[in-house]
Amino acid sequence: MSQNRSTIFVTGGAGFIGSAVIRHFLDTTDVAIVNIDKLTYASSLDSIPQAAAQSARYALATTDICDAAALQALFARYRPQAVIHLAAESHVDRSIDGPQAFITTNINGTFTLLQEALRHWRALTPAERKSFRLLHVSTDEVFGSLGPEGAFTEQSPYAPNSPYSASKAASDHLVRAWCETYELPCLISNCSNNYGPYQFPEKLIPHMIIKALAEEPLPVYGDGQNIRDWLYVEDHARALHTILAHGQIGETYNVGGRNERTNLNVVETLCGLLDRQQPSDHGARSRLISFVADRPGHDRRYAIDATKLERELGWRATENFDSGLAKTVRWYLANRPWWQSIQNSGYEAKRLGLAAPDRRSGA
Repeated sequence: MSQNRSTIFVTGGAGFIGSAVIRHFLDTTDVAIVNIDKLTYASSLDSIPQAAAQSARYALATTDICDAAALQALFARYRPQAVIHLAAESHVDRSIDGPQAFITTNINGTFTLLQEALRHWRALTPAERKSFRLLHVSTDEVFGSLGPEGAFTEQSPYAPNSPYSASKAASDHLVRAWCETYELPCLISNCSNNYGPYQFPEKLIPHMIIKALAEEPLPVYGDGQNIRDWLYVEDHARALHTILAHGQIGETYNVGGRNERTNLNVVETLCGLLDRQQPSDHGARSRLISFVADRPGHDRRYAIDATKLERELGWRATENFDSGLAKTVRWYLANRPWWQSIQNSGYEAKRLGLAAPDRRSGA
């Protein structure tokens, strides 16, 4: 990599949101990117097709963020001007069945990263310290479940209801503490549900697309009336760039698409898009929808108020749910080799999150 340009660390850069962030920076800026990812089951280097042609601006460090010595070496080698922290275990169902990995990565890993970022920051010159930033990317799930009215703001109280959201809430508090106590220049963002290209097949939208194409049942949890606010991943990547560049140290920014939909409506809309873009010989795919046992602690409604980000930093989502979902369906239809390679690698789309006893995790 060239040492004559600014460098940004992106942790979890081979994941869904992380890869979108890296694609965005490679396509729209001249900064150098170091992708710090331990390459777990949900990682895919194929999600960054620009990487091969950007060797002067892109490097991969196959590193666990819990490995303090490895992180220290990376900071010393690349001397980044910023860190965008996305590395996390993120699938709620998996956190119910096996919470230990979520505690390890999301809490201990964030602590380790903060310690090494602090060590790095303290060794910088005064001018370098002034320009350094660490942006911690979190979720609206830390706020718990909303009633039928209102939306989460940056002042909403934390009330996490799953092992995943509890681990993310803990990581948010660690970042805030390191900013307040040690004056490490940090920012926090909390986003709504992301969707778009390159999303791992265990998440709702790609899971339903792939099952519908295979003419398999489309399992909807409970009564299907749980509501989520949907954010197109490329809009999220732009938001993170905006927050990193213009956000105020110590502040939190909510990122949402203002696209509330019930889970059942999402699946029904997907069926309609697939029927139009690739009709089935067997009729409308809505016939495949089935209802299965809900997961424990399933939050009823999320909604994000992104007014602060829109008003103070000028960000706006460019995709509404209909336009973003249509783009997403077209991408999965046009990029079968990407998700088929995941299936061929041994990934099984089996039901998780039923809170079965797991001696290894202590559940």
